[in-house]
Amino acid sequence: MAIRNIVQVGDDVLRKKCAPVESFDEKLAELLDDMKETLAQANGAGLAAPQVGVLRRAFVVDVKDGYFEFVNPVIVKAKGRQVGEEGCLSVHGKYGTVERPRMVEVKAFDRGGKPFALKAYDFFARAICHEYDHLDGILYIDKATEIKADGK
Repeated sequence: MAIRNIVQVGDDVLRKKCAPVESFDEKLAELLDDMKETLAQANGAGLAAPQVGVLRRAFVVDVKDGYFEFVNPVIVKAKGRQVGEEGCLSVHGKYGTVERPRMVEVKAFDRGGKPFALKAYDFFARAICHEYDHLDGILYIDKATEIKADGK
């Protein structure tokens, strides 16, 4: 495993739509392992492949229940409403107020190509939506109603 560089806002890769993962192979496993290690080192809640310069539909989320890997995810249902503060490892020093669904239902594949579905609530749902947006070139700053500097 290796720590990868996290791409910062202003880099065009963050604004591109990602292609689906086609090969569930050792290269994908290495990417996911590297993303988890990079996320842990950065002390974040989630990391999407484009944030490490890879234009593929994959992300990892680390919430109180542990790491979750999502490959070719699709949000099939969203309910409720929550408004809260978000930051991003690709947008250093800023936070913004963003509205997200309180619950999402996601269908995706694991690193071995096995399909799964799950329902996520509250912060877990927020993290999934935030990372899912990255796969379509959307940053939280595009949705934020208020953006402020860290510590302000």
